[in-house]
Amino acid sequence: MDLGLKGRTALVTGGSRGLGYSTAHLLAAEGCHLHLASRSAKDLDTARRKITDAHEVNVTCHAMDLGASDNARKLARACSDVDILVNNAGAIPHGTVAAVDEKSWRDAWDLKVFGFINLIREIYPAMCERRRGVIVNVIGTAGERPTANYIAGSMGNASLIALTRALGAESGDYDVRVVGVNPGATETDRQVVRWRTRAEKELGNAERWRELTKGFPFGRLATVDEVTHMIVFLCSDLSSYTTGTVVTIDGGASWRK
Repeated sequence: MDLGLKGRTALVTGGSRGLGYSTAHLLAAEGCHLHLASRSAKDLDTARRKITDAHEVNVTCHAMDLGASDNARKLARACSDVDILVNNAGAIPHGTVAAVDEKSWRDAWDLKVFGFINLIREIYPAMCERRRGVIVNVIGTAGERPTANYIAGSMGNASLIALTRALGAESGDYDVRVVGVNPGATETDRQVVRWRTRAEKELGNAERWRELTKGFPFGRLATVDEVTHMIVFLCSDLSSYTTGTVVTIDGGASWRK
């Protein structure tokens, strides 16, 4: 299916690995030119080579820590003319309110919460002025179903859900769309490492990690493609009446008892 994205330009943060890289690769397959941002210049270069080897698009890399507000503003100004912004960078540590120390909490929010906000603060007005653009915030299901053992992530994700819904409610007045995606447990490289570590500890064999995921819907984690295909669809004009909405992709896990 042609999503009508050929010739557009997208900025994908956290774009060198995992959901960010997969999203970027799918956008490139649709003919989108790319700006990729992450902390690692080496990982970005690897991602760029893989994408340009497969697709005839331009890929510009930005190696920087978006947890630093000056970097986020610098990137936003360099990419203010993009048609699509996919906010994906950042992970917030697990732990209770007593277990997550203030520095870890603030550092995580500087990247995952304020990093999103700082990019939007610069790019959204430019989109509104041009009366064209899409912002997709990749958030997480803990914002819908908060837990005490993931308190920092639950609160951070809830704030980004509120941001998406509030901004998306007004953005249609400027022909701009703001949407979100809440992935549940997903088979990213980082998550597989965590499951393999647990399988080694509990089952004595890291290769048996999938046995530990049988309790999830459909007896498995979501695949990366199952999440990123939705992200790319939301970027397209085929989803042109969707704004202020957050799509949950967790196999229904958030509503299980």
